[in-house]
Amino acid sequence: MAATKLRHLRLVKSETKYSYTAHQGGGGGEFHRPPRDRARHAQKLKDDLSKADDDALRRGFGKTDDRVLTYRLQPNATEVIDSLEREASGIQLLSVVTNSVEIRATVRVPASKLRILHGILDRYATQLHKRSGRPTHQDLVESVDTIRLATESDLWTDSEPFPASDRRVWWEIWLTHPRLADPKETFRRFQVLAAPVGIELRNRFVVFPDRLVTIGFGCFDTWVRQPLLLLHMAELRKAKELASEYTGVDRSFQDDLIRDLASRTTPPSRSAPAVCILDTGVDRGHPLLEVALAPSDAQTLRSEWGASDHHERRHGTTMAGIALYDSLSEALRSREAIELTHRLESVKILPPTGANDPDNYGSITQEALGLAEANAPGRNRVACLTVTADSRDGGRPSSWSAALDELAVGGQVFGDPRLICVSAGNLREEIFAASYRYPVIEGTKCGIEDPGQAWNVLTVGAFTNSIYFDEHGFAGYRPIATKGDLSPTSRTSLAWPEDIRDGWALKPDVVMEGGNWAESPKGNRDVPDGLGLLTTIVTPNGGSLLTATHDTSPATAGASRLAAQIWAEYPDLWPETVRGLLVHSARWTDAMKQRFPGNDKGTIQKRLRCYGYGVPDRSLALQSATNLVTLMFEGELQPFKRDGGECKTDEMHLHKLPWPAETLRNLGETEVTMRVTLSYYIEPSPGRRGWTNRHCYASHGLRFELQRPFETTNGLLDRLSASALGEPVGIAEHSDEKQNWTVGSNGRTKGSIHCDWWTGTAAELALSQHLAVYPVTGWWRQRPHLDRWSSKARYSLIVSVETKSVEIYSDIANEVAIMTEVER
Repeated sequence: MAATKLRHLRLVKSETKYSYTAHQGGGGGEFHRPPRDRARHAQKLKDDLSKADDDALRRGFGKTDDRVLTYRLQPNATEVIDSLEREASGIQLLSVVTNSVEIRATVRVPASKLRILHGILDRYATQLHKRSGRPTHQDLVESVDTIRLATESDLWTDSEPFPASDRRVWWEIWLTHPRLADPKETFRRFQVLAAPVGIELRNRFVVFPDRLVTIGFGCFDTWVRQPLLLLHMAELRKAKELASEYTGVDRSFQDDLIRDLASRTTPPSRSAPAVCILDTGVDRGHPLLEVALAPSDAQTLRSEWGASDHHERRHGTTMAGIALYDSLSEALRSREAIELTHRLESVKILPPTGANDPDNYGSITQEALGLAEANAPGRNRVACLTVTADSRDGGRPSSWSAALDELAVGGQVFGDPRLICVSAGNLREEIFAASYRYPVIEGTKCGIEDPGQAWNVLTVGAFTNSIYFDEHGFAGYRPIATKGDLSPTSRTSLAWPEDIRDGWALKPDVVMEGGNWAESPKGNRDVPDGLGLLTTIVTPNGGSLLTATHDTSPATAGASRLAAQIWAEYPDLWPETVRGLLVHSARWTDAMKQRFPGNDKGTIQKRLRCYGYGVPDRSLALQSATNLVTLMFEGELQPFKRDGGECKTDEMHLHKLPWPAETLRNLGETEVTMRVTLSYYIEPSPGRRGWTNRHCYASHGLRFELQRPFETTNGLLDRLSASALGEPVGIAEHSDEKQNWTVGSNGRTKGSIHCDWWTGTAAELALSQHLAVYPVTGWWRQRPHLDRWSSKARYSLIVSVETKSVEIYSDIANEVAIMTEVER
């Protein structure tokens, strides 16, 4: 008799709301300023301002036009960047570029408000603070070396050198966009100025809270002929070009194998969840694909392209096979029936010949997914994007990655949230270079590709269990990766610059099977079919229907497949929860642990940035077990509020965990593991303005904290919040006891999904019956003029408890039932 499936348990109204006010810490130390003669330095900067004003008039700006100024700051003066902006007076920070020599901040100032800047300098030269005795505005003024009129090159925030003045290139143009303005009108005003000087604009743009991004073609010489363009722009970057994807070589199989598998396959229902392939199109005439891809679900971004796959190696069709069946090798060998629980959708986003003009790929992705949603509204779908671009951004947000973050969160612009799986990208020419040494996990050109740095997407890298092959022509070749380790071409965020790694999301989120490569004694590298994943293809003129594929593309399709299977099992889950379950179920292989041995927090961070949280386990993602129970909660909290003229944090949630206290106490010293995953989506603000608190990328952040053994509920509340108990308190003393968290409270806070696991005794867990979720700052709070401070934050909380062998499912299920009944 088949074993009974133990479904994950839902927590309903397990939260209690409390006021949340962060404790005031001691703050960082004072940064070092160069010695300044106050009067002389103030006068020097005032002279700079006057010269900038004169230069603006000479260049063609009117007396009442805004001035765009560039501040050159000391390289360690990041703390004063926010002070350059005074939103109430219309003084806006446009962009910030940092390096080891200086910080270059560009600011737009209304002509009538230049007096404010002169006033700051006058007060610095003549006034002292009553309490501190320091010069007024000392930190700001003494950090500034020079001020001058900005040029277009000052708005260049790309990592590549600024283009030569006579070179015609595609520009990614970031326009300032007032909060209540019509995006079409923002675009039109810029277009009116750009067209007469020969800047060709694409009629496509993507909108962020205070930025609009479009694409233009021209050379720098054309920009300078119309200086007023500068008044509309916040940043300039180089438009990206898509990199081609690798796929495997063809394999020939008999058609009757395909027919046999098709005869054993039960098609999915029309309402089943779908994996939406955003790629080169899909040949739905393949016998294994047509059962799950309806003609109406195969679409194209441009009607003249057609919806069928045009790619030489049929990349979209190969991904469709993985997304529907995983690798076909097992299914073809088996004689068992297959019941498909999810469907396919396809939207062709690449032209049959050539390449897209370097339009904003964010808007291309948004438009493509919109076609699928309009065709089948209400269907749960996983967007599968295995098309990536070069990684020159080094992990920084791009218009493409930020557009995916915006598309995923939905919100005011795109409605309901979405689940998007994105490839981490592959090494290309690097795998064939003589200098290649496995694993390539560091180096400026080896980082995760755009748009895989997006916070809200599930970024998928590749690992492999494939080490055996026996094809002719590969005598003497050996597999490059060992079983369970990183696929030889998979990219990681270990290659990102350290300053980006410190504050950016942990990527990839997970890894899936991506096949292996082989190397000859002479150093030649190739992919035998046996080291790839078997999938579908439609070869012209009656050729093969099967091929092998490899690298991060099929890994991403495999993750998308698992996400769709989760939705088939739990159709009412949020996208944030499905993403959370994929991460929550992931585990590191032994090879991954051996690659980065040890459990110190630094080693764990390296392991995370190489493999993410590991390989998702299908059984753990879909079901609980008698000794491993998974609980799921979905809810929302109000992170911020308006208190007079100031925005403050508002509320936190305290969850009562349904631990069977008596059962756990009776288990005593038995070891248990509790895993916690907090998954939510942020609203992005991708402009490069230093990513200080005021201009941080994320709209908000959430954190979780567990009640410690022998800590009272009030003690937990007091430790986290200065206002939860309704009375002012001092900073709570933090216990120094070992907390047994693997990732740690500092390491798990990056990005918008946080996962960590605690190991202790059952008796200790019995005493840890509350879990808090609380907000941290973001631009919703720091930029109240955008009127997003009142927005609510959705989140999914996933908690599991595991014992080595003791059955605990029924006890916890009973506690959940009691809690749910009480709430009713």
